[in-house]
Amino acid sequence: MELPENPHKDNNGYESAEKIILRWDSTASEEAREKMIFETDRHEADLYLQAVDEIQRSLSNASISNNTNAAAAVAAAVDDQSKVNSTIQIAMARLEDEFRNILMTHSSALETDSLFDPSSSSFSAPSHHELEEDDSVSNEDSSHNDLLRLPLQHCESSDSSTYRSTSSIREVDLMPAEAVCDLQAIAMRMISSGYLRECIQVYGSVRKSAIDSSFRKLGIEKLSIGDVQRLEWEALESKIRRWIRAAKVCIRILFASEKKLCEQIFECVGTDIDDACFMETVKGPAIQLFNFAEAISISRRSPEKLFKILDLHDALMDLLPDIEAVFDSKSSDSIRVQAAEILSRLAEAARGILSEFEGAILREPSRVPVPGGTIHPLTRYVMNYISLISDYKQTLIELIMSRPSTGSRYSGDQSTPDMDFAELEEKTPLALHLIWIIVVLQFNLEGKSKHYRDASLAHLFIMNNVHYIVQKVKGSPELREMIGDDYLRKLTGKFRQAATSYQRATWVSVLYCLRDEGLHVSGSFSSGVSKSALRERFKTFNAMLEEVHRTQATWLIPDTQLREELRISISEKLIPAYRSFLGRFRSHIESGKHPENYIKYSVEDLETAVLDFFEGFPVSHQHMRRSQ
Repeated sequence: MELPENPHKDNNGYESAEKIILRWDSTASEEAREKMIFETDRHEADLYLQAVDEIQRSLSNASISNNTNAAAAVAAAVDDQSKVNSTIQIAMARLEDEFRNILMTHSSALETDSLFDPSSSSFSAPSHHELEEDDSVSNEDSSHNDLLRLPLQHCESSDSSTYRSTSSIREVDLMPAEAVCDLQAIAMRMISSGYLRECIQVYGSVRKSAIDSSFRKLGIEKLSIGDVQRLEWEALESKIRRWIRAAKVCIRILFASEKKLCEQIFECVGTDIDDACFMETVKGPAIQLFNFAEAISISRRSPEKLFKILDLHDALMDLLPDIEAVFDSKSSDSIRVQAAEILSRLAEAARGILSEFEGAILREPSRVPVPGGTIHPLTRYVMNYISLISDYKQTLIELIMSRPSTGSRYSGDQSTPDMDFAELEEKTPLALHLIWIIVVLQFNLEGKSKHYRDASLAHLFIMNNVHYIVQKVKGSPELREMIGDDYLRKLTGKFRQAATSYQRATWVSVLYCLRDEGLHVSGSFSSGVSKSALRERFKTFNAMLEEVHRTQATWLIPDTQLREELRISISEKLIPAYRSFLGRFRSHIESGKHPENYIKYSVEDLETAVLDFFEGFPVSHQHMRRSQ
């Protein structure tokens, strides 16, 4: 065994180092237990690190003894080896405590409120359409376009800046430079002495606690997949909004900054070690974060979930490049794979929900007619729904790749409408799905119209509902572009045809009373008009008009313009016909007894009566006689 060249020098160096190590042995000194070396002056910390270096050098020597006897030298070397090992253990225990203390002193939750800034576009909006806002995380979350961003003053590209910008990632210096240097110095010595596992465990446990604190501030709860799936959807909606905001901070700031800190502390001892520390710290929190999105992606499908699922999909798609950048090592494969799989399942869930929504419209079973033939709640729901779908046009065009499963005009299946795609070849699959939804809705409405006993009211019901569909399409530029003006013209023609059918069903029989046929008689003593037939004709007209007025005043056309247009159309047919009939035959009635029993209404009365139609309120027939 080779002896040192200058054993006296090594002995002296070791003994001095040993004294420093033992002076800070917390198991033997009350003072050492109460004080931390790196919290005292820098000189003391530097002395301790030098002492550890000296002990480590001594450990690499065969002996620190100057005994010239070979046998004695071997025995002394064994004793000295044991002594050095003991000293190293004491030093490592102390350094572990110091390492933990520095980490805990400088580990705290991120000030997450300062990371939300609606004025920036670096982070994408949480959703295209927020139907209500969630104020549980930040009081400033009051706009559909709220964005996540660091304060502008931290976005300068300066070496001295607290934040370092890399694409959308914003890395925060989680600890001051001095603390990082101390941690690096301690880590080097622990790892070189074979205490890598202890170093990683201490680092991971402290930093995980800091991440947990940040999670709590961001509103990220510790929920299992089962916990998430047991929650009511209303409660989940606000949690999804919160998750989207929080996930952007976690990936782009929190996890990215943790990775940077690991690199700063452990870069001097190898990339594998800094990656091991990083995964020890963030793997559990990352799984916790993604478990929420995974639970949503595999939850029971229903139409109301589509838009939040699309919000989640868009947010995760936007984050995917950042996830791949932050979790870029082989050991973090599982995180990248989980994120990609969740994204795929969210896409599949969106496709499935759209298909199930189409089926639900077709099968919607309500049979009770809506009063007054007004717009059916199903029509409002479906059209508002597809208007929202059009807001997610860019996402859904990428996700919806196949045509809808439709009926065939040759199938003979009366429970499914026909749809011919021949005229719609240039449409995207998404546009075809939207058109198919409208076709299915109309098919269902046709079925519901058959539950009205009055054919006129059935036609009015179809007119109201198809007109509402047209107005909703016209009111959404995105939806109109996808549906197309050709199909829109077909829909317009349909509600106009329904209006025409209503007028025929109601007014043909009323106007039939105002014909001349059946009133003229021949004879030398006759005026040429049968007064009894004329009186009967006026009585029939009055009765029919009063019945139409009584019933159709309670019917409702909610759209003001459509209501006015139909009234004008009725007046254009009724008023001239009545005026002409009255002009031809009034004298025959007034020359007889009790003419007021037959000519009950003036032309002005009819003009006023038409204004009562379709208001949705009951009126009496006395209400018609306003001009007398």
